[in-house]
Amino acid sequence: MQNIELNSMITCPECGHSKMEEMPTNACQWYYECESCKVLLKPRKGDCCVYCSYGTVKCPPIQEGHNCCSHTGD
Repeated sequence: MQNIELNSMITCPECGHSKMEEMPTNACQWYYECESCKVLLKPRKGDCCVYCSYGTVKCPPIQEGHNCCSHTGD
């Protein structure tokens, strides 16, 4: 069984604020509000969630080699 990392450092592209967050294992996280500048982050086109776009570690389903979900960004 593959070791899945559940923590990812998410960095806001607007202000550069970073925070270690625990990723959900049962759903994609499509939105994340930066606690510093309050901008609402959404996944980049082609990414399934905010962790795949702005985190240091991809989300658990991607780490396992599965498709995370069908969300492809706006």
